[in-house]
Amino acid sequence: MNKTTQTVESAAAGAAFHIEDVYPLVDGGRFAVKRLVGERVEVWADIYRDGHGIVAAALVWRRERDREWRRAAMSQHSNDRWAGSFLPDQPGRYVYAIEAWTDEFATWRHEFERKQKNGADLPVDAIEGAGMLTKAHAGAEAAAGVILRQCEYFLQTGEATPLLTEELKDAMADSQSRPDLTRSPLFPLVVDRLRARNGAWYELVPRSQGRTPGQYGTLKDCIARLPDIAAMGFDVVSLTPIHPIGSGNRKGRNNAVASAQGDPGNPYVIGSAQGGHDAVQPELGTLEDFRNFVAACRQLDIEVALDFAIQCSPDHPWLTQHPQWFDRRPDGSMRYTENPPGRSDAVVIPDFSSEDAGSLWNALRDIVLFWIEQGVTVFRVDSPHTKPFRFWEWLIHDVQLRRPDVIFIAEAITRPKLMRGLAKLGFTQSYTYFTWRTQKWELEQYLNELTAYPERDFHRPNFFVNTSDILPYHLQSGEAWMFKSRVALAATLSGSYGIYNGFELREHEPLPGREEHLHSEKYEIRVRDWDKPGNIKPYIRELNRVRRENTALQQTSNLRFIQVDDRNIVSFVKESVNRTNCVVVAIALSREVREFWLPLTDVQVGMSGDRRNIAALENLMTGERSPVEWGGIRLRIDPMRDPAMLFRCLA
Repeated sequence: MNKTTQTVESAAAGAAFHIEDVYPLVDGGRFAVKRLVGERVEVWADIYRDGHGIVAAALVWRRERDREWRRAAMSQHSNDRWAGSFLPDQPGRYVYAIEAWTDEFATWRHEFERKQKNGADLPVDAIEGAGMLTKAHAGAEAAAGVILRQCEYFLQTGEATPLLTEELKDAMADSQSRPDLTRSPLFPLVVDRLRARNGAWYELVPRSQGRTPGQYGTLKDCIARLPDIAAMGFDVVSLTPIHPIGSGNRKGRNNAVASAQGDPGNPYVIGSAQGGHDAVQPELGTLEDFRNFVAACRQLDIEVALDFAIQCSPDHPWLTQHPQWFDRRPDGSMRYTENPPGRSDAVVIPDFSSEDAGSLWNALRDIVLFWIEQGVTVFRVDSPHTKPFRFWEWLIHDVQLRRPDVIFIAEAITRPKLMRGLAKLGFTQSYTYFTWRTQKWELEQYLNELTAYPERDFHRPNFFVNTSDILPYHLQSGEAWMFKSRVALAATLSGSYGIYNGFELREHEPLPGREEHLHSEKYEIRVRDWDKPGNIKPYIRELNRVRRENTALQQTSNLRFIQVDDRNIVSFVKESVNRTNCVVVAIALSREVREFWLPLTDVQVGMSGDRRNIAALENLMTGERSPVEWGGIRLRIDPMRDPAMLFRCLA
């Protein structure tokens, strides 16, 4: 027997309407679409049914925890394609759906008018229409008044005219029963605050912010550094782990297997007798000092991002307090994920599938909530791809139901599908391959991928030029033009970008043959002259000023490359979401002077319905204006002075 065969009863009870090809959706609604507060959510769908009845449709939405639905009418465009929109006014998790039904009164009216044009006698049809008015349910007071008045006119005169007014049609649209109403499945939506899409990030190692060589920098030293960071225009300060560090078998300088007396240890080897993930390394200061740091950042309009690394040293309190949270080998010894005990920087990752996994998951969630209480609203999650995806989906959902303003960024530079998977399941932003995309064709291909549908609906990139782990080969020459070119690319291509402290000083010494920093701060304390000659701080400050003043640069998706006949010039145009700001960028990828023609024939500016060709370009660094003639402009870039040209488009 074929078990998929429908019974006549189930077939007859099926939905009258087909609601198909819904946009936006991620994996058929399995994962949430992402939008921002104040950004209109446009929804499209194919909606149709059998017969000739007049179809009506509405978009319904609510916050996930609310009960009351809000509604907006959808309108038909062509070929049964319908569209509607709504405007979420607060961050949070939402659901939306599409409803379709037959507008029976409008169907009656359409058929009545068709017959009327053909000269038919329609007294029975008129009575049928009036009968629909008597069955209308109580709706808005104004609509109820219209229905009652028109019904009385018909009963007094017997004329059909009162039944055919537009006023009555609109009143009945919301007041009649909908016996064939069909609702689509509920689709998830995450609405984030603006920082989710836009921000300039500055990553620092707190213990290296002091002024005395060999001495631990403190959180108070970090506060002293904030004016300099703010002056460069950064919005987010990202801290490497600030927790107590395992005391045994530490690695030494430059990742040496053995440490020397006084080596501070790797901040990612978390936990000691002084505490675990909810404690502050005593040399850095106290929890009160951390709160003071957060408050000082807030006064400068800077947010704090805290590293969340789920890994424990052999000294972590959890290993003795909750041994059931960790996996063991057949001989009963602890299963370490790397560098087993007796070797340097041994770490163990909790067992997310242990018999007491629920308590572990809650404890990790509570760590995040603890730091939220201290003022942290952004978490940089270290290597999330090495932990169960189901855990992250649960944790992010749980935390954001409590605090919709919290942002999670996935520091996972791994296989592309895993990176996209993490973005789908809830990470607000993601690290990317930008760090290694250096050729024109690589940049264009990669950005076209990130800005295409459906990826743009769930994957928000953050372009870091370097990190505490990575010093890419192209920066190892230390040439100023290259540092400027890379930071200009990151700051203009992506709505969010970041640098690791020392980039502004053009630090470029690598471990020989590797993309790693010599004298890495993971293994030693550094002291710097933050005004060292040759720094590019003024250049970074100007880039961030331009970003703040031009909303086109505060997003990633509305980007289109301009075809310049020079493989060492990458050029593109970006428009703000509301199309009130348009910026054209050209950046050199080599040190030689470049002269080229920038075609702008296909670039228009302005709101929909009032799009115009570009008349002039305003240099956003110098303020100089240049007319656009013959469909473009000839430009000259001297990378040794400035490898980037940024223009506001004027109509």
